[in-house]
Amino acid sequence: MATQPLQFAVTPNPNAKSTEERDAILADPGFGKHFTDHMVDICWSARGGWHRPRVQPYGPIALDPAAAVLHYAQEVFEGLKAYRHEDGSIWTFRAEQNGLRMQRSARRLAMPELPVEYFLESLRQLIAIDGDWVPSAPETSLYLRPFMFAKEAFLGVRPAEKVNYYVIGSPAGAYFPSGVAPVSIWLSTSYSRAGKGGTGAAKTGGNYAASLVAQAEAYEQGCAQVLFLDSVEGKYLEELGGMNVVLVYKDGRVVTPASDSILEGITLASVLQLARDRGHDVQERRVSIDEWRDGVASGDIVEVFACGTAAVITPIAQLKAADFTIGDADAPAGELTMSLRSELTDIQYGRLPDRHGWLTRLDA
Repeated sequence: MATQPLQFAVTPNPNAKSTEERDAILADPGFGKHFTDHMVDICWSARGGWHRPRVQPYGPIALDPAAAVLHYAQEVFEGLKAYRHEDGSIWTFRAEQNGLRMQRSARRLAMPELPVEYFLESLRQLIAIDGDWVPSAPETSLYLRPFMFAKEAFLGVRPAEKVNYYVIGSPAGAYFPSGVAPVSIWLSTSYSRAGKGGTGAAKTGGNYAASLVAQAEAYEQGCAQVLFLDSVEGKYLEELGGMNVVLVYKDGRVVTPASDSILEGITLASVLQLARDRGHDVQERRVSIDEWRDGVASGDIVEVFACGTAAVITPIAQLKAADFTIGDADAPAGELTMSLRSELTDIQYGRLPDRHGWLTRLDA
């Protein structure tokens, strides 16, 4: 059944940043520190469905103290980027997959599923008014954060009957301003990111909240990220706090852990497709920590990297645990790791042909 098109009401921000103020921010945006002048807001209710779509000035959201999200954490979100190509046009990467993943996340959290057409249109609407916030410097982008939460004021334990969907934008600088650098990561053996039958495959804030104490532990150990194991046997790789992990074998195999509690990464799926295009044997299966340790020791595993929206691909030099270490902190980035990263970013920024039809223009 076709969805009815939304007619967005647009209220320009009377206090929008001046050109000079915006340019100063775009010269050094960092990540997640600055926000564009506007945001998208769409309401949903059990009675009226999706309604009242609007673009309005960026600003605080009023919430009743009894709003369900504050008590029962009914919330999902997405993350993707808008890229400015050399000709000035603005594109996003596999946004329909983000829309589909948001539907799956919403289903798991007993929330309404936003039609993918509405998801894509919400991105276009924000770019239509805030397109000047998309930076043009190399490896920069406008990070887009669609999110949805239960807004109904009700303390009963049941799915909320009122929900709001928003999109905000935040200019993002180059993740590795001094060049891509391999990192060390910490293996958490005290905490689990998600349990069997839980919300691990959904992109919901609770999963990230559960990872923060372990992430803090990783920082204390001098590591950039934390890796979690499965919650049942405690020996199979899951994912990092916010990225997927991939192992490269000397015979050309490219392997990533498979589990029903791992978030399906869109960057991961794209990297694996590029590896298949090159003729690599790509495997999505259970991978034990012993396989990683033994594989590095024997020379069978030659590269490891993490991937996700923010950093695209990050080489992993070393895995540290309480009683063992895998790899060398000074190891250089792997050849295939860097080649895949270069190919993927070249597609995103329009420097290579988009042979899989992954790009969607947002400013047309």
